[in-house]
Parts: sequence; C-alpha cells; structure tokens
Amino acid sequence: MTSHLTQFSKQLRHGQTEAERALWHHLRAHRFLGLKFRRQKVIGPYIIDFICHERLLIIELDGGQHLDSSEDQQRDAWLKARGFMVLRFWNHDVLSKMDSVLEAIRLALDADALPSPQPSP
Repeated sequence: MTSHLTQFSKQLRHGQTEAERALWHHLRAHRFLGLKFRRQKVIGPYIIDFICHERLLIIELDGGQHLDSSEDQQRDAWLKARGFMVLRFWNHDVLSKMDSVLEAIRLALDADALPSPQPSP
C-alpha cells in the first residue's frame, strides 16, 4: 500500500492545484522563515499537502469538498496523536488572502516555539 501512496503522491506533486502552487511558491527552498517544507508527502496512511518535519507542522489546503468532513477530522486526530500540528486553509483564502495565510502559519510556528508554561509549585 505504501508504494501505491508514494506513486499517488508523485502524481499529486505534478498536478498541483492553483492554491497549492501559490503556497508552494512561498514555502519552497527554505523561503519561509528558513524552514524546509515538503509537499505531497506520505505520513502513515495519508498523503498530506505540506509538511515541515523540523517543526512537526502539517498544512492542508481544502476545497469545498472538505466542508464538515468527518474524514478530515479523523485524519487530523490521527496526525495530532502523533505530535503533528495541523493547519487547514481554504483554497480561496490562499488565493485571495495569501498574506493572512502566511501570517497564520508564522503565528502558529511562533506559538509552537514558545516554551510550555511550567506548573506552579
């Protein structure tokens, strides 16, 4: 099954949506905060849109078919249980509000970098 997913992920990289291409332009080649992102990677039984392994961040871009998707909720829960932070953005927002999307990603990464509060004695 993994080889099937790997082959399919290669197809997805070659057939990116307009929104995926637009976001990838900002994430590729360490352009965003100096971090390395990959696209259309296999994680367990899933192919995710974008991932920064260094920060355990996954970014998913969604079209209308994802509205209230229980499959997406299960997928996110599976990924979060393995330590990943999952951010989801609508394709429309990526295409029309790129600055806001990039700021949301930056803020999530900043929040993730903060030390956890220590329990009080």
